[in-house]
Amino acid sequence: MIVRLDHIGVVAHSIDEALETLEGKMGFAVSSGTPLPDGAYFPPEGTHNYMIQVGEGATMIEVLVPVVPEAGTYKYLERFGAGLHHWGYACDDVLVEAERLRSKGLQQIDLGPNHDGAGAAFFHPKSTGGILTELVPVRDRS
Repeated sequence: MIVRLDHIGVVAHSIDEALETLEGKMGFAVSSGTPLPDGAYFPPEGTHNYMIQVGEGATMIEVLVPVVPEAGTYKYLERFGAGLHHWGYACDDVLVEAERLRSKGLQQIDLGPNHDGAGAAFFHPKSTGGILTELVPVRDRS
């Protein structure tokens, strides 16, 4: 079952570019769980990922900074520019929820063998109303 909106993914040319607005203007801080300075590297998409705390709630903003020109997120940034990339929903069981969504006709995206064990599932925007959709396990952010 989908429990809540976990995060909103945005793509940016650099973390400095993203933090200019998110931190400098909106007052949001990089999550203490984000390794600095390079964020968490996500090999299937060739991105450095940074989690930004939104106020006091459980929802985060995930900033994706693409660094591999052949990867989808890099091409997305070139095509559409910086901005919204995906929604991430927290689920009590990602595999069960992914199966339920596939049974409803949503198209799951295969990110390849490096993604095995990452505990997430992605669904193509063409089948989800135009926004890339990610399922992740529920995380305690208290």
